[in-house]
Amino acid sequence: MPHIHELIDLTTNVLVVFKDKVLLRKHEKYNIWTGPGGHVELHEDPNQAAIRETFEEVGLSITLVHPDFEIYDLGNQKYKELVQPFSMNIHKINDTHQHLDCVYAAYCENDQVVLESDSDQVRWFTKQELLDFSEIGERQLQLALRALEIVKACI
Repeated sequence: MPHIHELIDLTTNVLVVFKDKVLLRKHEKYNIWTGPGGHVELHEDPNQAAIRETFEEVGLSITLVHPDFEIYDLGNQKYKELVQPFSMNIHKINDTHQHLDCVYAAYCENDQVVLESDSDQVRWFTKQELLDFSEIGERQLQLALRALEIVKACI
């Protein structure tokens, strides 16, 4: 996807939970384990981007959740409640470009992953498997563990 702005883009990172496991994928470009996600495009909101990117990357239909989210409907087309990310961060991509990342918790109804490419690596992790996995970064570990807690509390 082309960048929306040369200095910063809005992105999503979705930690998908099925039963007692969270899905992580190895990002092919940055060689890190993270949730599916990507750029928010001009015609969509961050929730739509999170759902679209997850389906594109791993073939899963998801429901975003947040423990404090309640739908508030004004009854018109000018207002829409969005599920809040449970975390946000900003990180450098290179010397001149950054991503403002919305991190979501989500659940799915099955664990049948369909990958974009044969070279993609994905894996479902239990809490203990996350704790034992040496390839995951500390912050991503914390986020994955938190997503497991959030989904358990919400469904």
